[in-house]
Amino acid sequence: MSDGMNPDVIRTLMEDQLRLSQRLRARIAELEDERHAPVAVVGMGLRLPPAINTPEEYWEFLRGTDTALADIPEDRPGLRAAYDPVPGRAGRSYVRHAGFLGEIARFDADFFGISQREARLLDPQQRMLLETSWEALERAGVAVCRADRLDVGIYLGMMTSEYSERNEGRSDLSRIDPYYVTGGGLSFGAGRVSHLLGFSGPVMGVETACSSSMTTLHLAIQGLRNRECRYALAGGANLLLSAALMVALCQTRALSADGRSKSFLASADGYGRGEGVGVVALMRLDDAEREGRPVLAVIRGSAVNHDGAASGLTAPNGPAQQEVIRAALADARIDPAEVGFVEAHGTGTVLGDPIEIGALDGVLGKAVRGRGTPLSIGSVKSRLGHLEGASGIASVMKTVLMLQHGVIPAAAAPDDGELNPHIPWDRLKFTVPRQNRPWPAELPRRVAGINSFGMSGVNVHAVLEAYEPAAEAGEVVARPELLTLSAKDPGALARLAQQVAGHLERADAAALSAVCHTLRAGRAPFAHRIAVTGATGGELAEALRAALAGESAPAPAAPRSVTLDVTGEGDRLEAALAALDRAFPALTEGLSGDGPGERLQSLLERFGLRVQVRRGPEGVTGALAGIAWEAAGVRRTVPLADGHPDTAPALLQAALGALFVTGANLRLDALRAPGTRFAGDLPTYPFQGKRYWIEESAGGDEPGGRPQGDLQGVPAPLTLDQDSLVGYLLAQLQDVLQADEIDPELSFLDIGGDSFISTLFITRVEERFEVGMTADQLSLDMPLRDLLGKLAESIAATSEANQRGWSG
Repeated sequence: MSDGMNPDVIRTLMEDQLRLSQRLRARIAELEDERHAPVAVVGMGLRLPPAINTPEEYWEFLRGTDTALADIPEDRPGLRAAYDPVPGRAGRSYVRHAGFLGEIARFDADFFGISQREARLLDPQQRMLLETSWEALERAGVAVCRADRLDVGIYLGMMTSEYSERNEGRSDLSRIDPYYVTGGGLSFGAGRVSHLLGFSGPVMGVETACSSSMTTLHLAIQGLRNRECRYALAGGANLLLSAALMVALCQTRALSADGRSKSFLASADGYGRGEGVGVVALMRLDDAEREGRPVLAVIRGSAVNHDGAASGLTAPNGPAQQEVIRAALADARIDPAEVGFVEAHGTGTVLGDPIEIGALDGVLGKAVRGRGTPLSIGSVKSRLGHLEGASGIASVMKTVLMLQHGVIPAAAAPDDGELNPHIPWDRLKFTVPRQNRPWPAELPRRVAGINSFGMSGVNVHAVLEAYEPAAEAGEVVARPELLTLSAKDPGALARLAQQVAGHLERADAAALSAVCHTLRAGRAPFAHRIAVTGATGGELAEALRAALAGESAPAPAAPRSVTLDVTGEGDRLEAALAALDRAFPALTEGLSGDGPGERLQSLLERFGLRVQVRRGPEGVTGALAGIAWEAAGVRRTVPLADGHPDTAPALLQAALGALFVTGANLRLDALRAPGTRFAGDLPTYPFQGKRYWIEESAGGDEPGGRPQGDLQGVPAPLTLDQDSLVGYLLAQLQDVLQADEIDPELSFLDIGGDSFISTLFITRVEERFEVGMTADQLSLDMPLRDLLGKLAESIAATSEANQRGWSG
């Protein structure tokens, strides 16, 4: 028999082929799983009407019955002047109620390093996006340090930016300055967040009308699945600042006269407008679980399409909506029978609601009727108003909270009247709940859909599911904890400490480890600092309040290195290391070094410290080991091991707390107890807002407020001595920044200086003096006192040289 017919050879070839086929099938399945990878919602930041600023406040609102409707605020005189209750009047709006935010002028410009001049010109939508993006990441336990250049993608949906119109006079353009474009341009909102927080991921501004922020969610999901970024922020913003769009919508009769979206009701007569800003922080689910992030809900899939050749550009297209719903379910790998709730677009229009319900029925109806459990639908627009560019993200956050709590809030009040008679409710087996109800127990999974469409013709659908964490390996054991807090100024630190203390007093013992781990490893360190230790929430709260009573000063320059003094190498030091191993297993695993002294050095280096070892009797008195460092000219020594092994964990925490307060930026994540995850419900940074606002004239023709042009209000110094020149330069810079005062010990960048400010400042100076140095000779990181001193020296030297040349 030839080799080609040898049974052993044939068997080997078949086995090889089978193994290859198995590998190919496994690889195909792996690639398919990547295409459908679930995405975790790990944090949320929001500003919703009338004054909803936290997820907890939003949930309380959703469980209640109030709406966010309010009269036009006093600081919107253009909107107020355009109001006329009689529909159809040219140039007038018949709407005087909407979901208005209570306060949009306040902003913590100092926190973000933005000058007063820029802050005042900055669209409040961008200001609130900065704050909500920060809060979403803090709730996710992601510490934002600008120098780290985190791999975060920004996906932002906005329809309009009306704030800059307040500087647009028809005959006077003097108020248009460099920040006119960046302060209000739709493309700059996402870019500003990424720039100021120091991110490196993709940045996209999206405008698809009312589906804008749902489109950003879809794009963020795709970015994470394609590994274009590790973290993603998806959000939207909407403010009602100009009468123009309100008038235009009234001219088309798109708006309800009473300002309310009456979703699915017989009384539906148009939509009611609303304001709001929302951001969700997202990660791939596998990454979120690996990092111990607080998974609030899981996005299983999403899809986007366009109406195409519909009956009209702005008219909803039922078949196109069916297509996008089917595509989202296929992407999510979810059967229609598993969907228990749909957060519908639900604008409350005669045309839109029946078309949308018909599309949902076309995809879900047969499965719903077959299972016997009705499908609940709702729309938060009936409570908040239609947030237009931000409406989708408001719906996403509502759905996340519903899935978390397992409760479906009422979608209509008992006294709202009958449902829309143009929708065959009895046949559909869809229900609009009139009271809060638990998620249907008959459904094995908690799955919800979110539907969105816009006047641009863009339709989006997403499918979310409640998160079911894997069984914990074991209970987190209560133990003494190190808690660290910091802020950019004493007032913010005091407010944060009081809020955290209140949270600690309400938290149960099992949550203590997660609280402290989040505050240690999930928050960025700032100059004003507190570090305390305690074994219970009450002890930590009391210690925080006691620390606030002491003097508060910014941390000095961080110590570059510490010295580890070792005076004992025997069994007692080994016993101390064993105690540390029991208390902090994530810290001590795989320590290098032959002796206990070397392993202790390796342990300290895991906190990001540079450690020098010193042996002998010159160590800390009465200690087997201790550390010493110098900061701001003061030398500090603290013990690490004192001969009593059980005290080693507490001594290490106290030493790290002392280093933190001194200014050391430590990596403290290894102190977490086994099984500890980040806590997502802690108080976030307490922004210290000031009012930045351009006043608007009632008629809307000419802008009000301080002109933004070149004021030239600083007289030249009478002499060119150093002090006079520095004083002149500081005053000129203060005028350019439109700042109340400037601390000369801060740097140009610290006070919000940028390329626009530097150009305006140098241009003003050069109109009076000749500057004999180039920009690259000035370090923007040095204190202003030194920077302006160098500039003054150059001005004086150049002037003296010119005078010598003239006299020669």
